[in-house]
Amino acid sequence: MSGFSQEVVGWSCFEGGEDAVSDRGQITRTRAAPHCDGAGDRLAKLVRALEDEVIPRLVLARRGGPAAPIPALGSRLPNAADVADFTQLILANDVAIAASYVDALRARGTALEAVFLELLAPCARRLGELWKADLCDFTQVTVGLWRLHQLLRELSPTFRDETEHQAPGRRVLLAPAPGEQHMFGICMVAEFFRRAGWDVLGEPPAGGGDLVEIVRSESFALVGLSVGGEVRLDGLAAVIREIRRASRNRSIRVMVGGQAFNARPELVALVGADATAADARQAPQQAKNLLTLLAQGACSWRE
Repeated sequence: MSGFSQEVVGWSCFEGGEDAVSDRGQITRTRAAPHCDGAGDRLAKLVRALEDEVIPRLVLARRGGPAAPIPALGSRLPNAADVADFTQLILANDVAIAASYVDALRARGTALEAVFLELLAPCARRLGELWKADLCDFTQVTVGLWRLHQLLRELSPTFRDETEHQAPGRRVLLAPAPGEQHMFGICMVAEFFRRAGWDVLGEPPAGGGDLVEIVRSESFALVGLSVGGEVRLDGLAAVIREIRRASRNRSIRVMVGGQAFNARPELVALVGADATAADARQAPQQAKNLLTLLAQGACSWRE
């Protein structure tokens, strides 16, 4: 699922750039970073625009002074060019300047959900693509993902302010499939589940045995697992069988996500799961549907 996929954003740190911004307003000089796709001039212009135009106005607005209109950074929803620019900011600068870019988008009315799904998630995917194409090294990608995690944590309290009333029994365990190393998508999906009123355990150990022990010792209505490719599907099926056998909740439901399931939904049944979802937004609704069907089945059986 985009948001619960390979990085897992399909459901799937090195030094900063030339002028980084600390605390959203103070400019500090840091070492220049390499540009992975040759967009150095465009990135430099964007950084200057953020420093000279956007950041001072955001700081002024927060201090209560009159705020001038913020210059447009693209369409109302982040597009491919926005994602490319933002990825370069994540790679080449302190996280604060990337956060200022997000602030500018939100000040123009871009919903936080759109920032998560149309900017942060595609940025994580793009980092993976740059690494696979040998345009960025492992350290750069690792630091970029760490900065994305920082942004997600900073934005999460505001996102959770929209939380629905928590329903009893809605407890979910979210984890990468055994052998998967990606956590950003899982963390994003966890935020959508929390906003929908779920009690979430979202960063457990990644080993299959650890997952089995967790569901044996604690009760969950749902387990969500993400996988990056088909190469691990056999192992995923085995883990799902073990989870069902060991679970304290004998009616536990299992959702899976990732690029493989987006492309071939029939794989859901192949690995023994109950459902998948296209992205982080859809995942809580799909989970709710599973529990509703389960409750209706229990009522029909009792009748």
